Amino acid sequence: MKQIPNLFTLLNLVFGCLAIICIMQTGLEITSSSAGEPIVEIPEQMQWASLFLALAAIIDFCDGFMARLLKVPSEMGKQLDSLADVVSFGVAPGLIVYQFLRLCLAQEPDGLDAPVAWLLPAVLVPCAGAYRLARFNIDTQQSHGFKGVPIPAAGLLFASFPLIYWTTSETWVITLLLNKWFWYAIVLGVSYLMVSTLPMMALKFKNISVKKIAPFLIIAVIALIGAVLFGWLAVPLSFIAYVVLSLLLKQTES
Repeated sequence: MKQIPNLFTLLNLVFGCLAIICIMQTGLEITSSSAGEPIVEIPEQMQWASLFLALAAIIDFCDGFMARLLKVPSEMGKQLDSLADVVSFGVAPGLIVYQFLRLCLAQEPDGLDAPVAWLLPAVLVPCAGAYRLARFNIDTQQSHGFKGVPIPAAGLLFASFPLIYWTTSETWVITLLLNKWFWYAIVLGVSYLMVSTLPMMALKFKNISVKKIAPFLIIAVIALIGAVLFGWLAVPLSFIAYVVLSLLLKQTES
């Protein structure tokens, strides 16, 4: 029984690895040297990575729930959860950023010959996530809230961008996602939010009340309305709402 939560955690890691595999499938076409016709075509797979990361997030919630339900929390489970999270919500999102930066540079003159330094900011995402997880594991004061944005929230934000890019019909959205400066700003902003000690809300309550769940209900409403009106852009909107409400809630409490 005590290994059941760990199996859920490993499933989180499996989905993270599958997401990485999909991210690396950037589309390939091999043509015949004589006729110039494509003889092998491997389609773009990054959208599937978003699905796998969403499944990883669901499983990440379930493993802790199962541990509490079965009353088998363990230090090993805690460490295993962090190791899985750094892959699923750190490395995989970092690779999404890396691929988008490559796409951005490809739009520029001689962009394919650009120095690799232009792509290196992508590694800040897994580094910030790993730092945040390490600090969380040794911090005993995050039982009812978080210090800094949790890595699954950041990972899901980045996971939404492939879906936004490949489903939107809005020119301004596509233009924004093909701008490398947008990605540098997002990477720096989200990485800062992860390593910061800003108070963030968590679904951890000793006693459930309307006041405590109200912020999450507001986020859910924003997500629902955003999904109807803007499609996958609802994910960044929900992320922004989560951060803003967390900070406002702290101000009202102090």
